[in-house]
Amino acid sequence: MWTEAHGLPKACPRSFATLRTLAFFSLLLLLGLATLPATANPLSAVVTVRAEVPPDARTARTLGTEREGGGVVISDDGLVLTIGYLILEAVQAEIQLQDGATIPAEIVAYDYDTGFGLLRPATPLNVAPIELGDSDDLPAQTQVLVAGPDGPSPAMVVSRREFAGYWEYLLDSAIFTAPPYRSFGGAALIGADGRLLGIGSLIVGDALTEGGQFPGNMFVPISLLEPIMEDLMRQGRAGGPAKPWLGLFTEEVRGRVFINRVSPEGPAASAGITENDIIVAVQGEPVSTLADFYRKVWALGSAGIDVPLTVLKGDNGFREVSIKSGDRYDYLKLNPTY
Repeated sequence: MWTEAHGLPKACPRSFATLRTLAFFSLLLLLGLATLPATANPLSAVVTVRAEVPPDARTARTLGTEREGGGVVISDDGLVLTIGYLILEAVQAEIQLQDGATIPAEIVAYDYDTGFGLLRPATPLNVAPIELGDSDDLPAQTQVLVAGPDGPSPAMVVSRREFAGYWEYLLDSAIFTAPPYRSFGGAALIGADGRLLGIGSLIVGDALTEGGQFPGNMFVPISLLEPIMEDLMRQGRAGGPAKPWLGLFTEEVRGRVFINRVSPEGPAASAGITENDIIVAVQGEPVSTLADFYRKVWALGSAGIDVPLTVLKGDNGFREVSIKSGDRYDYLKLNPTY
């Protein structure tokens, strides 16, 4: 993950020239939106989200107990869409409007597969919602705006590709933008028509090409929301069988899947898997990438199924290990209201 301490990496001058050109047009778009009345300005739907998480939460050590990021109002009744890790295992949340007003909020839903989270304010926001766009029709070299707690900023979509996260997470066609936006978590990605195209998730060092050096952000495409929206509102999560979860944090290095960490008391830890182990195969089928590893595990069935792995454990050689998979929702200490 890229940070400001790394500085700007070397890249093709033509790439930066294109970026500067499209950023200029994005700035014109920004100036146009800024002059619109609040009722027609999509930037007015951008809010700040804060959440408090108890110290004993499963994610407290890695994500912290006080979290803050962006969100965007997507319905007339004030429903706010954000990135789910901001509110994951939270016991208290609030929404801050652009005028500084702070309103308590109820956590409505969290979806691990997409990463989306939903909140509902305790009182009406009197904020016009943003319209949802079509992120499926969003090619690279499209000028966009990123808007969050740090205000709006011009950007460009630099690539659309698969993204495999180390926490057993996979998007088929994530949105990568540049330059990087500092308050990326929950930030809104807004198109030229003023519609919402994605929700900010990460800052990355390889936005242009996988494994390359080009800092930017990764956004979750908004088109993933509509198919699960009814389930999120009804039961707080997407419907259907839960994917088998192992409790692994992995890294792909030179065609090997390395285990950096295991979730305490998770399925993998209970089966004797430890950090620095290397996953070689799933049910006898070799794996060399995180995406391939996840897809082979998920193809075995739903949560609760046994997952047979071939693991290289340092000097102890290869071992065949069977992990009784779990449902990550059962592992997390979620608020019973969602």
